[in-house]
Amino acid sequence: MSENNDELVKAQNELIGILFEIIKRLQSNNDLDAEYFQIISKKIRTENENVRLNEITKEREDNAEIVSRLLKQIESN
Repeated sequence: MSENNDELVKAQNELIGILFEIIKRLQSNNDLDAEYFQIISKKIRTENENVRLNEITKEREDNAEIVSRLLKQIESN
């Protein structure tokens, strides 16, 4: 019985950790969206701003990929 409880607690802790990471990545994308729209709304952008737009896009894609993998990990458990 104690072993089952230990396994349950371990599984719950893993799930909480995964959910925390998902929330963190989604919040990061939300923050990046705000910056992205601030830059994209300018009529004239500097080269640095164009570079930053590319960085934001890449980071958002990376976050989305990680969230997808984490959700699949939850599904498989």
